[in-house]
Amino acid sequence: MGDRGYSSSRSYGGSSGGYGGSRSGGGGGGYGGGSGGYGGGGGYGGGYGGGRGGYGGGRGGSSSRGGSSGGSAGGRLRDIDWTAENLQPIQKDFYHENAAVSRRDQYEIDQWVSANQVTLEGRGIPRPVFEFNEAPLPGQVHELLYGKFQKPTVIQSISWPIAMSGRDIISIAKTGSGKTLAFMLPALVHITKQPHRQRGEGPSVLVLLPTRELAQQVQEVSIDFCHSLGLKMTCLFGGASKGPQARDLERGVDIAVATPGRLLDFLDNGTTNMKRCSYLVLDEADRMLDMGFEPQIRKIIGQIRPDRQTLMFSATWPKEVRSLASDFQKDAAFLNVGSLELAANHNITQVVDVLEEHAKQAKLMELLNHIMNQKECKTIIFVETKRKADELTRAMRRDGWPTLCIHGDKNQGERDWVLQEFKAGKMPILLATDVAARGLDVDDIKFVINYDYPNNSEDYVHRIGRTGRRDKKGTAYTFFTHTNASKAKDLLKVLDEAKQNVPQALRDMGNRSYGGSSSRGRYGGGGGGKRGYGGNDNFAPKRPRYDNGGYGGGGGGRW
Repeated sequence: MGDRGYSSSRSYGGSSGGYGGSRSGGGGGGYGGGSGGYGGGGGYGGGYGGGRGGYGGGRGGSSSRGGSSGGSAGGRLRDIDWTAENLQPIQKDFYHENAAVSRRDQYEIDQWVSANQVTLEGRGIPRPVFEFNEAPLPGQVHELLYGKFQKPTVIQSISWPIAMSGRDIISIAKTGSGKTLAFMLPALVHITKQPHRQRGEGPSVLVLLPTRELAQQVQEVSIDFCHSLGLKMTCLFGGASKGPQARDLERGVDIAVATPGRLLDFLDNGTTNMKRCSYLVLDEADRMLDMGFEPQIRKIIGQIRPDRQTLMFSATWPKEVRSLASDFQKDAAFLNVGSLELAANHNITQVVDVLEEHAKQAKLMELLNHIMNQKECKTIIFVETKRKADELTRAMRRDGWPTLCIHGDKNQGERDWVLQEFKAGKMPILLATDVAARGLDVDDIKFVINYDYPNNSEDYVHRIGRTGRRDKKGTAYTFFTHTNASKAKDLLKVLDEAKQNVPQALRDMGNRSYGGSSSRGRYGGGGGGKRGYGGNDNFAPKRPRYDNGGYGGGGGGRW
């Protein structure tokens, strides 16, 4: 593939020059350089369950799912008897409300809460901060924030005061909401308020998350802020050599961002411990549970002191996540931005094509001919399996399309190179499976194409949420076949809620009976409608409390 041009007859990206025929295999070096390239030879592995990258095979979901040995790791660990430990006190409450926040008119706050569809539950919720300088963060952090952003996101405005007050948090947060800095900046302040780390002690802050891509993303977003305060961070995930990660832990770190399997490996062999950890974050908790990590999460939390501060972030609020929160959090503040109903970002135009399976590839080529003539043309294409990702990538590259591919069978070097090329815009088309794309943080994706419809409407909403981020506009195209008919009703609800055009063929499918809904029953019960604030909240808007609300409501359920 190294000497294949893209096609002299094709130019991508409008007037900006784009990807013409003179580009040869990524500048003469081939795709992937010394690692053997992409798309050539016999492809990558044998699909699901087979070989090293199979889902669920071997040791707890394979390294492609974020941990290197999740199933058996931690076998030697025993929960710690904390009553026998001489624990030093933790300082968790160091929030001082800024005078500008105290003076702010309650009506202005109420209007902001209403406009942003903010839902809160819990006692004594602090007022939100509207500007960076209203949050009691170190000067170096303020300087970096003002250099990168204009003002806090909604979730940051609310989370910072709560977290710096020492409270546990449950946050229903969508991708692109700014949640990483919502939990990480209070974590940095938390570290500075604890006794200095001694030799041999583990991290003060642990962020657990499902995939290596998300782990790397969190590190990338946070690292400058850590360095500004002289703090050390490491990133622990499967699919990469343990040596450098182990050396980081042995030298001592303040923050560990980790997937469950790899962290358990290090805890199991005594490379590190969690006795010093006093600030725990579970990021994308619902996805970790979906991927079967609950036993590993519980094993890890058994190694962390019970008086810690725990923050849980989840895109959805199923009973499994509610159970985890109930077991491991105390007096938590519940935070949601936006509707608790399953809904797509309204900045995204959703276009659904009902077609036959055999017509998908031709339709894809038609779309790409249109998309690649746009000035902004960065596109992610979702497919169901790793095998299909490889096959479609090879077919597209033979036709001259500048395409990269990412899935669980790619080694770490390949994955890093692919993401770097895609983020930089050198290759504007990325084919991906759901798991591989989890944690991919690219703000300027303009188009999403669902070549294969996902297993449920929640994954659909998450996929298309790759575009339309940070108030930008985006377009999502979806290929929907008769084999997807059982999912039509759920898709129609998402489309109708966003007031999108619906093809009659899809409406007809939804009006027929196909054995019920395909969604996972995640949105709790019907009693009480939306959540109320509670009578004793500090900045509760003056609205009635819904007595039947609570976590999940009573009986029924949206889906």
